[in-house]
Amino acid sequence: MPGLGDLGLEGMPYRRCPTLASLIPYDDKDVAMGSLAGKTIIMSGGSRGIGLAIALRAARDGANVAIMAKTAEPHPKLPGTIYTAAEEIEAAGGQALAILGDVRDDEVVASAVAQTVERFGGIDIVVNNASALNLAPSESISMKAYDLMQDINARGSFSLSKSAIGALKEADNPHILTLSPPITLEPKWFDQATTAYTISKFSMSLVAIGLAHELREYGIASNSLWPRTTIDTAAIRNILGAELVARCRSAEIMADAAYEILIKPSREVTGNSFIDDEVLTEAGVTDFSKYRQCAEEDLELDFWMERAAR
Repeated sequence: MPGLGDLGLEGMPYRRCPTLASLIPYDDKDVAMGSLAGKTIIMSGGSRGIGLAIALRAARDGANVAIMAKTAEPHPKLPGTIYTAAEEIEAAGGQALAILGDVRDDEVVASAVAQTVERFGGIDIVVNNASALNLAPSESISMKAYDLMQDINARGSFSLSKSAIGALKEADNPHILTLSPPITLEPKWFDQATTAYTISKFSMSLVAIGLAHELREYGIASNSLWPRTTIDTAAIRNILGAELVARCRSAEIMADAAYEILIKPSREVTGNSFIDDEVLTEAGVTDFSKYRQCAEEDLELDFWMERAAR
């Protein structure tokens, strides 16, 4: 079974979407790079899994992290709430703001942005992490399930990004990072990721690409990030079992890759569909063994991914 990189329930040859960075006429501006200390992140989801890993990596630098999610009470099989996540963020060295809310509710999203600005004085980074997944085939999937994926994945990513644009314009190094795959039109991938789910995830990627172009004059970067392999999350453990978990990479690989993207100058890195291990390879990482439990060749690939050329 293919990997499910965003199965946190909040959550080919590899083909990169065309970068817009070389097309964007930015003015020179000095921005302090290399750390997220003092930066403010607002994230959809984030009570567990990949989102929480990204938040904790930023917190170790001393970042402020606002997480907006629906999980106020622990799930019997999915540990973690927005409140336990906030505690972990602060224990890691950051400042946290836990916001109970649904990314499908426009008023809640606008309020979350306003609360974040009021608490921390601005917003530097938006992470579109929340995602829903349903792999039912087109004949049997309900339109309610279809709409849920579209509303959380595509619409939710657009809504949070849109609501934060005003604050991002005031930031020194503003970034939007969306957890979605590179777009490919090769039909073979629809044998793994069903049509409805693929539409929702590719729509997230279109949000990332479109915003990169639309916000170029403000120096706001917009990129997407996707794991090459399945990522070990609580949902993977509960739904797909121990055998697959042993063939996953840890969420820390996505956290480290996201970090490398977010510390780069926003005026130089935008419009890209990044893959986690490629980002880290470019950053100088050569040993990926700390992210896995099995041999490299046994790793379970995520949707829309083939093995990297070595």
